[in-house]
Amino acid sequence: MPDWSSRLHRYRFRSEWLLNAAPAVVYAVLERAEAYPRWWPQVREVTPIDDHSGLARFRSWLPYDLTVVATERIRDPGKGVLEIALRGDMGGWARWTIRPGHGGTRVVFEQDVEVCKPLLRRLALLGRPLFRVNHALMMRAGRRGLAAWLARG
Repeated sequence: MPDWSSRLHRYRFRSEWLLNAAPAVVYAVLERAEAYPRWWPQVREVTPIDDHSGLARFRSWLPYDLTVVATERIRDPGKGVLEIALRGDMGGWARWTIRPGHGGTRVVFEQDVEVCKPLLRRLALLGRPLFRVNHALMMRAGRRGLAAWLARG
């Protein structure tokens, strides 16, 4: 069983987006991580390292950046799954699952991470509710940005 400290620094997130586009179109956009900064304001940069990994920097409402190396674990267009391993300011994994739904596409984002950035670890007890709100705001902006990007065609 994880100790108290690792539970305090661990976050599990799940977001669901309904989008007015075909699943294959949504998958094609989500698999191009280097283009995320064009439609998702909180994804500040994505720099490819090689064919399967890249450096990403995020910043949402709170005044701190998170920088991670994201490495592809699963890329399966047939199953509609994209999954990455993360290391750096946070470690763990994140997964997109893309399926048909409600006349378009149902996208589920899941993330299981532990915060590694020293400042965020020190602020974990008092900051945890703010960190969760920060993440929710980032995900809401991501859904809006992706919907607008898809609407442009």
